Amino acid sequence: MFKVSELIKATQGKLISGNRDLALNEVSIDSRSIRKGSIFIAIKGEKFDGHDFIREVVGKGASCIISQKAIRVKGVAVVLVKDTVKALGDLARFNRERFHIPVIAVTGSNGKTTTKDMIAAVLSRRFKVLKNEGTKNNHIGLPLTLLKLDSSYGAAVLEMGTNHFGEIAYLSNIALANIAVITNIGPSHLEYFKNLSGVFKEKSSLIKNLSKPQLAIVNMDDPFLAKLAVKKTKSPFVISVGIKQRSDFSATDIVDFNGKPEFRINQGFKFALSIFGYYNIYNSLLAIAVGRILGLEYRDIALELARFNLPKSRLNLIEFKNIKIIDDTYNANPLSLKQALEVLKSIPAKGRKIAVLGDMLELGAASKKLHEQAIKEALKVCNILVTVGNLTASASKLTVKGKNIFHCGASCEASEILFKKIRVRPKDLVLVKGSRSMKMEEVFNR
Repeated sequence: MFKVSELIKATQGKLISGNRDLALNEVSIDSRSIRKGSIFIAIKGEKFDGHDFIREVVGKGASCIISQKAIRVKGVAVVLVKDTVKALGDLARFNRERFHIPVIAVTGSNGKTTTKDMIAAVLSRRFKVLKNEGTKNNHIGLPLTLLKLDSSYGAAVLEMGTNHFGEIAYLSNIALANIAVITNIGPSHLEYFKNLSGVFKEKSSLIKNLSKPQLAIVNMDDPFLAKLAVKKTKSPFVISVGIKQRSDFSATDIVDFNGKPEFRINQGFKFALSIFGYYNIYNSLLAIAVGRILGLEYRDIALELARFNLPKSRLNLIEFKNIKIIDDTYNANPLSLKQALEVLKSIPAKGRKIAVLGDMLELGAASKKLHEQAIKEALKVCNILVTVGNLTASASKLTVKGKNIFHCGASCEASEILFKKIRVRPKDLVLVKGSRSMKMEEVFNR
């Protein structure tokens, strides 16, 4: 995969010991996964310092170590760098530049993972596709994904996440994507981005580091992204998708089958989704646009989207103790909560509709107002509301009073309320959602 000399060139490091011509195979930052001939990058994180595991990885057969410390290990090549996290990114970019394949980068406030997986599924009709596993979309996960790229792959689809200014630009400079996909601009991580303009500034920085042919695909119904679509510039060339606004790929003749949408593209070819959510039409449109750009027929794209399933903990309809639960516990912000409530509303239920909602975090100064708005919207849809955490509890107490609202501090308490106080029944339908650190899955995993 790499020679030591290539590691030095990619990372601008210095060889402390070992053979420059030594050939190496896989790259790892995890001492547990080291095998003979591996490269170990000693990442220093918040909880662990990879330098503490150097003796262990040498014992397992690591042939090269990239380190921030000037160490010497007998029989092992050691490359000294200023910053091992940056070295990881530099090496990933070096590997990316070896292969002339389409690389699609996906970002946005909501729907990144679903859109990334949809695009990968569509492109798998023609290519072997590399993609991030789950949501490994940060300064560690994305480089590790790119380091798996080899000549067997025909395309790569990379999700990019951010919660601070500059992170998308950093990832973009590593991935050197040809096609940028931006799903939407919503109130996420406002603690750091301050407002929607800040979110837009960060997300749209993806298109500034595109490689040729420099294509951007955006949601025309999003007022911020529409600004990109109407600009008459050749670089990047912007392709639009939408439902409400006229766009290059428009969903028309939309029909809702118990929460699962069907639609046509520009009043032409018909698509039927097996997943819930009107908003997933937008994610599908983005995947369709990428598929068409790379030469796939509508029929083949439709077949892949018809059998596409949502990633775990994202609007999955599951059963727990004979109760139907919409599991949307991966994370939450105001836009994704609105979308989840739309799904709760659209799915028929003979019994009660119950929402178990945890706090939405990292919303900064707007947090109180956004939680109050969320509670009002939830009460329009559900018969019973269970809040988890101080933010949702405070918002509901300020917004409304009623016997059908219950408050608790933790998800395990919500489980007690759900199954003992409310006594949820098989005909009821329950939505469970909240920010990742609220551990909302414990409502039904206990």
